[in-house]
Amino acid sequence: MSALSSDGIGIANLPNQRHKIVAKRGAHFTIMVVGESGLGKTTLINTLFSTELSSAKNYSRRHHKQLDKLTEVEIIKAELEEKQFKVKLTVIDTPGFGDYVNNRDSWSPIVDFIDDQHEAYMSQEQQPQRSEKSDLRVHACLYFIRPTGHTLKPLDIEIMKRLGTRVNLIPVIAKADTLTQSDLFTFKQRIRDTITAQDIRIYQPPIEADDEASAEHARILAEAMPFSIIGSTEDVQTLDGRVVKGREYLWGVAEVENENHCDFRKLRSLLIRTFMLDLISTTEESHYENYRQQQMETRKYGERKVKKFNNPKFQEEEEQLRKRFTEQVKAEEARFRQWEQHLITERDRLNKDLELAHSAIKALEAELDNLQVGYGRGSGRR
Repeated sequence: MSALSSDGIGIANLPNQRHKIVAKRGAHFTIMVVGESGLGKTTLINTLFSTELSSAKNYSRRHHKQLDKLTEVEIIKAELEEKQFKVKLTVIDTPGFGDYVNNRDSWSPIVDFIDDQHEAYMSQEQQPQRSEKSDLRVHACLYFIRPTGHTLKPLDIEIMKRLGTRVNLIPVIAKADTLTQSDLFTFKQRIRDTITAQDIRIYQPPIEADDEASAEHARILAEAMPFSIIGSTEDVQTLDGRVVKGREYLWGVAEVENENHCDFRKLRSLLIRTFMLDLISTTEESHYENYRQQQMETRKYGERKVKKFNNPKFQEEEEQLRKRFTEQVKAEEARFRQWEQHLITERDRLNKDLELAHSAIKALEAELDNLQVGYGRGSGRR
């Protein structure tokens, strides 16, 4: 339809206008990956976006980092282009999470990062000049679950509860090719039951009532959660001669994009092909607004948020110092009680000696009085 067409007033052309605006501006998408080391987070991101955004991690020194007891936050930025449409992609990685014997509060740097991005954006909105706003608000968080075949661990439940209220949480089962289909089905059901029982909020794709095909696709994606994932950027040849992305085993090839093998295509559809803009708008209209409302109810306009330094590493050091101080105080108290007991014993000894001295003096005084009385009587007789 031409711009000068007289068919209607032109409201029906608004979607085309919106498409042009989005195509011109591009999109900015931030995705966070959370999970223990060695679950294929980097590989999956590279597979999703068909490029090497991040090189594979070296886990040979993984156990050396356990001494640090610190969850880190790494930011990777890239600009992707497909059919002249550009997306500025930011990937937030969280190495160190769940890798330690004591993982208490290991989620704090992750939760703090998400809150800090809302805070930074809110602060920029309150400035006179807002044309160049930096935005690292997380639009989607992939939480990687280790394929144990049992259910969610307490650490998984604890952080998923905190993430679900702050970000669009999408749970995925990593390395799904290590489980049989029956074990994977049972594992998925146990995870769903735990999510429901623990009231964990996860992202639900919107169901369009006026579009049955789109609504059915959204239902299929929702029912597939948690997504079972196989990540691989390597080309392998199947038994029938096809070259696919996948992992090669003695029994054959586990294909990344084969829906009979895993849910990779469903996850890609949710994140990129179908619901990327919904993830962005949900972050803006729901999670960010919730944070903004909570902060505005407890703070004055323009007032800075009080930063709480609750880094797990510092907390651990603080606890060790507190324990050492307590032990030193107890040792000093024991030494003081020992000296006190010594002083009491010495006092009792001195009091006893004093009493003996008093008794001796009284005896001498009595003897002196007797002598004086005897001497007086003798003088009287004379």
